[in-house]
Parts: sequence; C-alpha cells; structure tokens
Amino acid sequence: MSAKRNVPEPGEQIYSPRPSWAPAFFAFGLALAICGIYAEGFMVRGWIYSIIGLVVVLAAVRGLVRGGVRDFYRLPRKQKVRGAVLPIEPIKPPRG
Repeated sequence: MSAKRNVPEPGEQIYSPRPSWAPAFFAFGLALAICGIYAEGFMVRGWIYSIIGLVVVLAAVRGLVRGGVRDFYRLPRKQKVRGAVLPIEPIKPPRG
C-alpha cells in the first residue's frame, strides 16, 4: 500500500490579484448616484448625491484599472512551458 508515487510539478503558477477596496467603493458610489435621483429633498438636492456618487465611481474605476495594470506588470515575463502528455495510441471507444 505504500507504493511511491511520482507526482510531477505543476506546469503553471497561479498569481492571485491583491485585495482591493475599489469594488466596494464602486458599488457604494453607483448606489449613491442612483439613489440621488430619488433622494430629492433629503438634506440637500438630489443631484448633489448623484455628483458625489459619480466622483466616487470614477475614483474607484481608476483604482481598479491601476490595480489591474500593476498586477499585470508584477507577473514574470516568461514561464517554463510544459505541455500535456499526449497518448501514444489514439483513443478508441470500447467494442460492445
């Protein structure tokens, strides 16, 4: 039962992006911009909420794009290419 298995190394490395608050700010700004349409008369004019929301949305989009570009250029330029092992014989369906 304790047969030694030869497990090859993985062929590719996976790089996950860094955590970011930009998607949360994007959602908050979008909600504020949409709610500004219906918030007429609550403390200030409704279009003020929409403008504030759109500014937050633009700042969040800028953060998302800059984070994506930064993560892209953080990756290594080349990886060792390892292809899949192809079968020696063509695969045939079983005869039934």
